[in-house]
Amino acid sequence: MIEIPKFTGTKAENYQLCVKQVEAMIAGEPNFLANISNISALLNQALTDINWVGFYLYEETSNQLVLGPFQGLPACIRIPLGRGVCGSAAAEQKTYLVQNVHDFPGHIACDAASNSEIVIPIVHDGKLLGVLDVDSPSLNRFDETDQQYLEQVVTILKASIQ
Repeated sequence: MIEIPKFTGTKAENYQLCVKQVEAMIAGEPNFLANISNISALLNQALTDINWVGFYLYEETSNQLVLGPFQGLPACIRIPLGRGVCGSAAAEQKTYLVQNVHDFPGHIACDAASNSEIVIPIVHDGKLLGVLDVDSPSLNRFDETDQQYLEQVVTILKASIQ
C-alpha cells in the first residue's frame, strides 16, 4: 500500500514532498500507464484549489491527444494538436501557464468551472508522449512555483521510461 503524506506546508514545501513521493512511487516501475495513474492521484491529493488533474496521451495515427488517467469530472476525450491549451502545449512542446482560460484563443471548455490552467508537455527522446494538465476554478491559480515543480514531476516520469 502506498502511503500518501499530509500536505500541510507552504506551496513549495508541499511540492518538494510531492516530488519525493513521485520518485518513491515510480522507482523501478517502467509501466507508463501505471505511473501516470498514480501521479494523477497523488497530485490531486497534493494540490489545493484545483478541479481537474490528469494526462492526455498523444495518438500519432490521429495526431490528437486522447484522454488518459485523471482525477476530476469527465473530460474531453480527444483534443487535436494545436487546439486549446493542451493541444497548443503539445504542438509547441512547451509549458503553457494560463491565468484566465477565457482569454485564451480557441480554449476548449471541457469543464465550465475551470478558469486557469497549466499544461506541461511530455517529450521523451524527441517524441511527444502527451501532456500533464491541471485546471483550477480560480483565476490566476498557477505561477512559476507550480511550473517549476510540475515540470520536475514530468522529468521524473520521463526518467522512468525504458
